[in-house]
Amino acid sequence: MQRFQTIAISGKPGDAAVAETVRRIVEHLVERDRTVLVDSAIASESDMADITVAPREELASRCDLLISVGGDGTLLSVARSLVDYDVPILGVNLGRLGFLVDVSPGNLSELDLILAGEFIADERFLLEATVRHDDEILERQVALNDVVLQKWNTARMIEFSIHVNGELISHNRSDGLIVSTPTGSTAYAMAGGGPILHPHTDAMVLVPICPHTLSSRPLVINAESEVEVNVAADALGRCSISCDGQRDFVVAPGARLFIRRYPRRVRILHPPQYRYFELLRAKLRWGDTYVR
Repeated sequence: MQRFQTIAISGKPGDAAVAETVRRIVEHLVERDRTVLVDSAIASESDMADITVAPREELASRCDLLISVGGDGTLLSVARSLVDYDVPILGVNLGRLGFLVDVSPGNLSELDLILAGEFIADERFLLEATVRHDDEILERQVALNDVVLQKWNTARMIEFSIHVNGELISHNRSDGLIVSTPTGSTAYAMAGGGPILHPHTDAMVLVPICPHTLSSRPLVINAESEVEVNVAADALGRCSISCDGQRDFVVAPGARLFIRRYPRRVRILHPPQYRYFELLRAKLRWGDTYVR
C-alpha cells in the first residue's frame, strides 16, 4: 500500500475557516511523523511554526500528496497548478456542494485511512484552450471543469461558429458556449441544461448558453476531438474566454479559439467509502421525499 510521507497543504487565501482547518491538519500530520509543507499563499493565515513554506508549484515538486482545503473552486485552482507534476490531490471540503472535495474537516480519521493507503484514486482529464493567430499561440490555459466563451459588458448576443475536427457544426447567436469535461458536467454545463457525464466517460459536451435558436441543443463529442470557435469580428469586443471561471482572456482580431483534451490527467483521491452515484444522490437530492 502507498504511504504518503511528505504532504503539502494549500487552500483558499484569506479565509479564517481555512486557516483553522489547516492548523488542525498540520498538527494531525506532525503527530503522525509526516513532513508537512504549506503553500505560502496561506502560510500567514496558518501561522504554524517550524513548517516549511513555499509557493504551490515548488511544493508540487517536493511532495507525495497535496491536500486542498476549501471548496471545489479551490481544488480546480490546485489541479491546474499541479497537473504537470503527477501529484495526487485530496480535497477537504469547506465549501457547499463539494463534488470534488469530500473529506470532512471534522472527521480526520478519513485522512488516516488515506495515509495508510486505503483510498480510491480517480483520474480526471482537463481541457487545453489556446488562442491562435495563424501559427502563433497568443494564449494557452487549462481547465478541469470547462472552457466558456461568454459575452460581457453587453446585453447583446454574440455570433460565432463551431467546428469539430475541421467540420462545421453550426453558426450561433447566443450568450456564449460552454465546453465541458465530464468533471465539469455537474457545474455550469448542468445549469445550462447539459447532461451529466460520468467522470470516466471519454467525452466532452458543448452546451450553448441561451441560444436564439430553439433547436440548438447540447452536443456530446469524443474527447479526442478538437473544437474550433470563430467569433464574428463585431463581437470580439463583447466577449471573453474563461477557464474554470477563474482564468479569463480575450480573443484578438483575426485569432481563433481551439479547445482539446490536455495530454496529462490529474489524480484526485477519495476515502475508501466514496461512491459517485451516492454523491450525486446526496448533492442533487435525488429521491428526496416530496413535501407539500
